[in-house]
Amino acid sequence: MTSSNRPVRNDPISLEARHGAANYLPLPMTLTRGAGVHLWDTDGRRYLDMMSAYSAVSFGHAHPELLEVLREQAGRLAVCSRAFHSDRLGPFLARLCALTAMDRALPMNTGAEAVETALKAARKWGHEVKGIADGRARIIAAKGNFAGRTISIVSFSTEAQYRDGFGPFTPGFDIVPYGDADALEAAIGPDTAAFLVEPVQGEAGIIVPPDGYLKAAREICARHDVLLIADEVQTGLGRTGRVLACQHEGVEPDLLVLGKALGAGLLPVSALLARDDVMAMFRPGDHGSTFGGNPLAAAVGEAALRILVRDRLAERADAMGRYLLEGLRAFEHPAIAEVRGKGLLVGMELRSEFVAARAFCESLMQEGVLSKETHGTVVRFAPPLVIAREEIDAALDAVARVLDRVPRLPRTGTQFDRGAMVPA
Repeated sequence: MTSSNRPVRNDPISLEARHGAANYLPLPMTLTRGAGVHLWDTDGRRYLDMMSAYSAVSFGHAHPELLEVLREQAGRLAVCSRAFHSDRLGPFLARLCALTAMDRALPMNTGAEAVETALKAARKWGHEVKGIADGRARIIAAKGNFAGRTISIVSFSTEAQYRDGFGPFTPGFDIVPYGDADALEAAIGPDTAAFLVEPVQGEAGIIVPPDGYLKAAREICARHDVLLIADEVQTGLGRTGRVLACQHEGVEPDLLVLGKALGAGLLPVSALLARDDVMAMFRPGDHGSTFGGNPLAAAVGEAALRILVRDRLAERADAMGRYLLEGLRAFEHPAIAEVRGKGLLVGMELRSEFVAARAFCESLMQEGVLSKETHGTVVRFAPPLVIAREEIDAALDAVARVLDRVPRLPRTGTQFDRGAMVPA
């Protein structure tokens, strides 16, 4: 027994709480397997996955064709580093460039790594091509951005918690309001090298900019000789109803960042794509990664891209997303402030005077639907792109049942005792 008279437990949640860093607060259940759009916990209960690991599991869990590619390649050659050529990297890069209409790609592992790669490319291009003095290049980002949590990335975050205590920060970034093209143009100066923007802001609460914003940003950047960097780590590869979210407005960025779905929910795979002249900033030894572009990742990534096109998953996301949005908007419940999104990237903003988003997600979990709150007031719905209408109907039915008991749910925090999840 502990000093608080509670037994020391060895279940997975207790072990994680005792030995892990407390940098996440997961929902109080333990997953053990997944298939398609469903997940199962250690008690054998099935859940509908309306998160898809922040868009990383766009193809569904344990996709049999992708699993077979993974097994076959792992049995041949998994990692050899970029010190040598592999027979899988070239075909992967060729398919990736053809699908996105970009000239070249540089493979990495995580989205944050790919964003860091884009920042390096933009700064060097600013110096060598635009003529910005060395060490003076500036990059503009939008308020509410989320690109990861490295020191350089949190340096241009506007979320206080992401920065608290982690300074000193990397200089060279300017912030403008998201969705405001005039503010972007006003912020551009002679040392501005690039503008980094998400076509739809995910972590900020699924924020969709005004129509025409990206197109205006493209024109402004071109006119001022500023690189447009599209961060499509969450929105890319079908999530919003197009292969790239930029395509909703016919925008072609100078640099494109992809990740999450590129690894098909099996591996961390990301990439920076860019024009020839921008990618030419990298010479042997300038940048690299031990695991970036490894044969296993390349094989899975190429297969994922092939399946994305063959199974018309972007078109499916467009149709299913419209259906989901219509279903959520039909509730007209006083606790719902707004429903917004594109494709299968949807946010339902709740009024805090009615219910906390965390408590809402915990109640959804009890109904067999898994989601996660963002910014305290928004419930995210981003299921695998393979979801069917009847599964969306099941999720909507669960939302309806939770809305019925909103008066009994907490308006702040969680309905569960967090202390009960942490051993003494």
